[in-house]
Amino acid sequence: MKRLLTWLSTVRADLAHAGISAVVILLVLLIWQAITARGFVSPNFIPTPASVWRAFIHVTTEGYQNHTLLFHLGSSMLRMLTGFALACVLAIPLGLGMGTSEKLRAAIAPFIEFYRPLPPLAYYTILILWLGIGNASKIALLFLAAFPPIAINSMAGVQSVSEERIQAAQSLGAKRWQIFRYVIFPSCLPHIFTGMRVSIGFTYTTLVSAEIVAASHGIGWMVWNARRWPQSDVIFMGNIVMGATGILLAWLIKKAEQQVCPWHGKV
Repeated sequence: MKRLLTWLSTVRADLAHAGISAVVILLVLLIWQAITARGFVSPNFIPTPASVWRAFIHVTTEGYQNHTLLFHLGSSMLRMLTGFALACVLAIPLGLGMGTSEKLRAAIAPFIEFYRPLPPLAYYTILILWLGIGNASKIALLFLAAFPPIAINSMAGVQSVSEERIQAAQSLGAKRWQIFRYVIFPSCLPHIFTGMRVSIGFTYTTLVSAEIVAASHGIGWMVWNARRWPQSDVIFMGNIVMGATGILLAWLIKKAEQQVCPWHGKV
């Protein structure tokens, strides 16, 4: 019974938050419609919501530059998720290793800290020289963009584990690998997921930059190419789609976190 009441309380809170978000979004749409309908600004600068919706339907069904919206979005997601997944596979164990080993941290951390603040487009030119203008250079760029937040947060997760918990496990006879498996790693999971949420947003931003420089399809390329005509409705529609998919990706990571470490935030 207590579990049911807790679940109902959570559902009510989620519905309340969703209701507030829906009201705010509706208010923004009404203000947008009022400004554009009265001709306060040129449609070339801010299109009407109706024209953005028509652009969405047209690009979804008829396509943009011979490719549908699903194709453009799918191409972008394939590039981004491939780079992001590779970063997770390598950055998480490396970050955990840097958190547990001072020697490894001293060897690897300076390289991460060196390129982390660099603008992605600054070293993207090098990747193009090495890998060409195809997907290989884009995936490499996205991998490098996604790597630092995940590695740094994984390392911080290890360093945040209290010494008392480790000593308590040692007093119970736990071996070193058992301490890592049952104490350190579970404690790091919230930090790892936080790094993944930060990383996915930065990776998406880098994806658009990569497609602007060298691409013939993709959601970022579509928005950049539409400025040439100019097609403001396609530009607005593309930005809305990118924002919506970014929210969806972050939500999926958050739901995965809730499944993997449901205790986080409750103890």
